[in-house]
Amino acid sequence: MSEAPLSPPAVPTEQLLETETETSKLYRFPPSKINVLLLEKCHAKGARILREQGFNVTEVPRAYSEEELLEIIPTVHAIGIRSKTQLSARVIAAARRLLCVGCFCIGTDQVALSAATECGVPVFNSPYGNTRSVSELVMAEIIMLARQAGDRSMELHRGEWKKTSDGCFEVRGKTLGLVGYGHVGSQLSILAEALGMQVVFYDVIPKLALGTAKSQPSLQALLGKADFVSLHVPADPSTQGMIGAAEIALMHKGSYLINASRGKVVDVEAAASALKSGHLAGGAFDVFPEEPAGSTKDFRTPLQGCPNTILTPHVGGSTEEAQEAIGEEVAFKMAEFINRGPTMGAVNVPNVAVRRQLEHGHTRVLNIHKNQPGVLRDINRILSGANIVSQSLETGFGIGYLVVEVESEMTDDVNIALKKMDNSVRTRVLLRGAP
Repeated sequence: MSEAPLSPPAVPTEQLLETETETSKLYRFPPSKINVLLLEKCHAKGARILREQGFNVTEVPRAYSEEELLEIIPTVHAIGIRSKTQLSARVIAAARRLLCVGCFCIGTDQVALSAATECGVPVFNSPYGNTRSVSELVMAEIIMLARQAGDRSMELHRGEWKKTSDGCFEVRGKTLGLVGYGHVGSQLSILAEALGMQVVFYDVIPKLALGTAKSQPSLQALLGKADFVSLHVPADPSTQGMIGAAEIALMHKGSYLINASRGKVVDVEAAASALKSGHLAGGAFDVFPEEPAGSTKDFRTPLQGCPNTILTPHVGGSTEEAQEAIGEEVAFKMAEFINRGPTMGAVNVPNVAVRRQLEHGHTRVLNIHKNQPGVLRDINRILSGANIVSQSLETGFGIGYLVVEVESEMTDDVNIALKKMDNSVRTRVLLRGAP
């Protein structure tokens, strides 16, 4: 197994464990002292991967409040969350031992990313792990809405038999408008075409159309053409309130609105009004502007009671397959960073690949620093006195990430000098090879 890091403050040498590998004798901080906290029922496969590294893994099936996080975070080296736990700047500032964050989901807007970057804490996620699951749910909802199947089901549960074809349609030949043509949008495009639908899409970034899908010049143009509008955009200032009363008015009477992206993208009051008036023939909503942290029987939304409206509790990516894939991907990224130092897939720090195996007599040192004028000069001055085996440096997000391997007898000098740099954010001795 690759070696785990020394977490600041530096661990005395006598606490390091000796480990035999195929090529060398290495010294490392005991993995059993790496505390990993997994909240919100992160998938068991992710927990198993982390435990197999020897880490001390604690699983909690619910989200933590900020006050709960502030109490426990000073002892945590790595934390895994889903969409409910909020890692605020205040929490990250208190996380003096935190090495990395794993978001066992698609988005990372529940993390104060700028604060994590400033503290040198990589944040990992699984941006594509639930693509198929979300696409399948939306496709199913399109068919259910077209047939008013949700209302017919509720009527039968109440004992009402109401067989009718009024307002019920096949989806073949209808137009699906995708707002956002990323991984979910493009996957849905393929599924919709397979059912005979025509697909148009709008994205702020030019995208290659799949199949016979056609790009639209504006959101307004798409809204006027589509029978079904499905939203697949991230949560950011440009998408908040993207679909309001004015945009819904551009959709033709009898069209359908589906939101499986982020709750604040749609003005739900305006959507409810359009559904009740009949301007919208139906809608499906898997996300909401405000969502409870856990199970409750008191959830309220203006969309409740609207005709031909499917409401689901943010379950777009909640399939066994998606959660297993996400658990595996995020846990692997976390373990790799803790054990070896690569940041590939991190959303808030420069991505550096680490492919070399540490050899006898060498030590790997990691340094995150502010990317400011003169810092590269200072790094080169520090490293000039050591025998460098390998060196990688990438910059981005206002910081630089340096991965350097030196001969072990120079480790302490390099480590101390890097930490003393005015622009240094964090330095770790990750692996120490026997001299």
